[in-house]
Amino acid sequence: QVQLVESGGGLVQAGGSLRLSCAASERTLSTYVMGWFRQAPEKEREFVAAINRRGGNRYYADSVKGRFTISNDSAKNTVYLEMNSLKPEDTAIYYCASAAQWTEIQRPISVLYWGKGTLVTVSS
Repeated sequence: QVQLVESGGGLVQAGGSLRLSCAASERTLSTYVMGWFRQAPEKEREFVAAINRRGGNRYYADSVKGRFTISNDSAKNTVYLEMNSLKPEDTAIYYCASAAQWTEIQRPISVLYWGKGTLVTVSS
């Protein structure tokens, strides 16, 4: 059973930075494609970023491109989301996710495993 545990959320002012972490159970990063999603109040869950098993391929939603960076540390079984130049519209619960294929990680319906999420609040 895959377990994903997010941490690092909090309250930050606009323009600030946060780094989210997703601690995964052993062998998760070598088995699955990993990604981050977010869900703002009264909105649907949306894709944010993805990284493949070896960490060589990364993909971002247009709304975060150039501001967010996804990375992984296979030795620590951890995926990170570095968020810079944060905006109030980035406020959401951020979820770590695992999918079987690269083509599936962008679609919530195709995600196999979810973390419980961590709240990011950006004040104006």
